[in-house]
Amino acid sequence: MSSSAEILSQAFTLGYTYTRTTGPVVGQFLTGLRSRKVLGIKGSDGKVLMPPVEYDPHTAEALSEFVDVADCGTVTTWAWVSQPRKAHPSDKPFAWALITLDGADTPMLHWVDAGEISAMKTGMRVKVRWAAQTKGLIGDINGFVPEDMDLTTELEENTSTEPVTGIDAPSYLTYNFTAGGATARYLAKLKQGKLVGQRCPSCSNVYIPPRGSCAACGVATTDEVELTDKATVESFTIVHIPIPNNPIKPPYVIANLVLDGANISFLHLLSECNNSDVRIGMRVQAVWKPAEEWGYAMENILYFKPLDEPDVPVDQIGKLAEGGR
Repeated sequence: MSSSAEILSQAFTLGYTYTRTTGPVVGQFLTGLRSRKVLGIKGSDGKVLMPPVEYDPHTAEALSEFVDVADCGTVTTWAWVSQPRKAHPSDKPFAWALITLDGADTPMLHWVDAGEISAMKTGMRVKVRWAAQTKGLIGDINGFVPEDMDLTTELEENTSTEPVTGIDAPSYLTYNFTAGGATARYLAKLKQGKLVGQRCPSCSNVYIPPRGSCAACGVATTDEVELTDKATVESFTIVHIPIPNNPIKPPYVIANLVLDGANISFLHLLSECNNSDVRIGMRVQAVWKPAEEWGYAMENILYFKPLDEPDVPVDQIGKLAEGGR
């Protein structure tokens, strides 16, 4: 086995397209923003909480008495962002600030478009800069600006009368993945159209994709094993719900497959068969992309298709590896 491998690194984005209900308090607050109106809520001690919360922070009782507050206020503290990131609300330097609106007793967090850091200070007066088109989201407040700034943006009226009861709340995490030695060698072989796993020197289990160590024994897997592209269905799921940005239209089958010569399964797509015909123990084989399209990814295999071979008994799946348990 080669002691070195090409360093492979790639950026990934993990995303969840959540949709959430707002509840009666946040819903009314967002409905107010859609009409360019700011609402707080009165607590048990008479103080106006802004943004409004559903339950009193002191007594935990449900709150329901809304109070109109102004769309201008005072900066109580702030932090300057000199190099905005892609996810920030502005592509120019700005300040995150806690702002106490007139009529409220607690500050809200939002951003201030002050232009220069020299313009920011604790105690400065700011006002809301409303979005040209409101949607019933916190982004309807397109930042705060110094109170004496002249705003000439033409505003469109949102004529919707339905209360805001739900919002899209997607969550995305962008990160950079660098493959370790075992994974890098596996991906390099995959680019050559080869499926290579690693065998544990203690229990002889063969892992693909390799993990660098055996999950059962905790020892390094040093022996590389080239496997065929034939496999057995260990378990499967028929997907009926569409996934955003996924070109594959449901229903389709995703299966845990155990390659001949391996003991551990991996996920891949099944095709060229009726979903109702898929079964545990079914024999399948990889369908590869054209060789000129191969890269460092399992997507080199388009999907697995059924083979005209007898099913493998359930108690024998994952036991076809030479020397495996």
